[in-house]
Amino acid sequence: MVKVYTIASGKGGTGKTTVTANLGPMLARYGKKTCILDADVGMANLGLILGLETLPVTLHEVLAGKARVRDAIYEGPFGVKVVPCGLSLQGFQQSNPDRLKDVMADLVSEFDILILDAPAGISRDGVIPLTIADGVILVVNPEISSIVDALKTKILTETVGGHIEGAIINRVAASGDEFNRAHMEKLLGVRVLGVIPEDPNVRRASASRSPIVVKYPTSEASRAFKRISADVAGIEYVEEEMPVPREGFVERLARALFRAKA
Repeated sequence: MVKVYTIASGKGGTGKTTVTANLGPMLARYGKKTCILDADVGMANLGLILGLETLPVTLHEVLAGKARVRDAIYEGPFGVKVVPCGLSLQGFQQSNPDRLKDVMADLVSEFDILILDAPAGISRDGVIPLTIADGVILVVNPEISSIVDALKTKILTETVGGHIEGAIINRVAASGDEFNRAHMEKLLGVRVLGVIPEDPNVRRASASRSPIVVKYPTSEASRAFKRISADVAGIEYVEEEMPVPREGFVERLARALFRAKA
């Protein structure tokens, strides 16, 4: 049975597209047939992060009734399938968001997990991904405006009959703080699925058109994404050992001189 998750946030800039671009590949690596779809039809960025910004057919053409969804599926990192949106304003204007339900119906038989990167805010285009998902995952920054907006999205999701799966707290200065985690769960009223620490490698990976789990697999943010992905996949996460850096010539020389003086 396919499981559909919508990655949502109350405001833009929380990092939900980055979350989508990293969870999808890791779920595929963990053996789940996974497809990630950019449902942010107006402000699409998923293709940019994955280096899929210049494509002949995108979700825009599918939602405009000009192409089949099968023609807009592309291969991503670790074998994840990606349905990106185009970047043109004209493509957005010709798209009909109501067709998204038909697109999902065509995909459910082919995958174990579908992840939708939803538009930020509570516009009409943003409501549809909330209603068709089995679970909505909120991406929240640890700041009051993001928390308040996430609560609005939570209320809206429940109002339209959707289900909140949990929340991912992104860009946290000090990860692993159980007090803050428990406090955030109390504020949001949902389970915190994971905490992503602030990591400069996230931007570096994005600039190179690659998810951080691919570009910097041993970074702190990558480890957090892997833990969350394992939880979503229903498997036990095994912590990877950090590689031991090789000692360079200067370090060996300094060690030798120190021993000689001793």
